[in-house]
Amino acid sequence: MRTTVEWIRADERLPHEGAAVVGAVTGRYPGEPEADPDSLSGREFWLVLPMYFTTVHPVEETGEIIENCFYDADGVVRFPLGGPECEEVVTHWALPPTLPGTDVRRVHGDAVRPAVRAVIAEEPPPGNLNTAWEC
Repeated sequence: MRTTVEWIRADERLPHEGAAVVGAVTGRYPGEPEADPDSLSGREFWLVLPMYFTTVHPVEETGEIIENCFYDADGVVRFPLGGPECEEVVTHWALPPTLPGTDVRRVHGDAVRPAVRAVIAEEPPPGNLNTAWEC
């Protein structure tokens, strides 16, 4: 299976309220570069993370209201390129691809198992399920 992803520059257009997206995030791993060449400590990164977009994000601890931000399941808030400064910036965003064999991005509740079974029965995944899927 292959899919095409349309990346949108975060400084040109933002997703709609509550959108589940993947974001291209840039920043720097915490810490200082170490003698170990394989260490990521202190190195810059640019990677893709799943997150949500919101136009209004209340911070429970402080009562602060943050506008137009991306946040992930760990509660990390990131701003779009060109927005307020932050340690990790979202340069681009995209809607995630649809689920295999469907035209939807989410299935919930009792419909999950039948949907997965139908897709797997129709076209079993090649090889080891632990290998990366091509996109």
